[in-house]
Amino acid sequence: MKWSEISIHTTNEAIEPISNILHEAGASGVVIEDPFELEKEREDQFGEIYQLNPGDYPEEGVIVKAYLPVNSFLGETVEEIKQAITNLVKFNIDIGLNQVTISEVNEEEWATAWKKYYNPVKISKKFTIVPTWEDYQPVNSDELIIELDPGMAFGTGTHPTTVMCIQALERTVKKGDFVIDVGTGSGVLSIAAAMLGASEVKALDLDEVAVNAARLNTKLNKVHDVVSVTQNNLLNEMELQADVVVANILAEVILLFTNDAAKNLKKGGYFIASGIIQQKKQQVKDAIIEAGLSIEETMLMEDWVAIIAKKN
Repeated sequence: MKWSEISIHTTNEAIEPISNILHEAGASGVVIEDPFELEKEREDQFGEIYQLNPGDYPEEGVIVKAYLPVNSFLGETVEEIKQAITNLVKFNIDIGLNQVTISEVNEEEWATAWKKYYNPVKISKKFTIVPTWEDYQPVNSDELIIELDPGMAFGTGTHPTTVMCIQALERTVKKGDFVIDVGTGSGVLSIAAAMLGASEVKALDLDEVAVNAARLNTKLNKVHDVVSVTQNNLLNEMELQADVVVANILAEVILLFTNDAAKNLKKGGYFIASGIIQQKKQQVKDAIIEAGLSIEETMLMEDWVAIIAKKN
């Protein structure tokens, strides 16, 4: 079978929305080529470091790649992708050069070559993300392992926005807590909350494919008895009282439901918001405060922001 590789030269800010567009167009996952990876300092004690080739990365911006089957609808699909990316400027998202290129690859090449990008990564004091095909042995007895298949949907759980959310969950989730994960995607945050001792986790996502992927991942990590995955638009029509509400979504979307997040929190509960670019940080903070929550902590990683707020 032939596959078409679609490559978009864009910006860091546009990675998440473009990844979502590609997913909705039928891509199982995305590959991100960011020149920042060449400069990042890492420890290699977890066996996840490989020699990176500068020639594989753009001099500026980032390249987002995805793979679509070659069929009679491909041309129409590509045009829809291009239009959807162009429309992101309406949301004040910088799409950079926005150069889109298409090339064909054989299935046997694609099926294995992309795996070289994904290796075990320790993302916090407790958690290590491990691709399902890796044979990984825990370094410490208290290490928590989350297994993910990046081919299912939404990447590997190692994006800065996800990492900060998991680190924030470590600081806020207590044994027996009820947690709501808004826009769950792969379900990684719900899995982390369950492993931290939450007795009930409600994972919500509008996308049916994401709901199915999250259910598969919760079963893979043996937390499906704690995590229930439901198709829902943000917190619409939800009247719950959670100890923690977490959302790793675009800033523009967070602004739509800060009041609902506050309404669905117990007194003393925490709202964790991530997926926020630096330029939108104050706007999101203002909305959270206006909803009646107090800012407890602002986390920064690369160009991304996460906010921990509390309902007093």
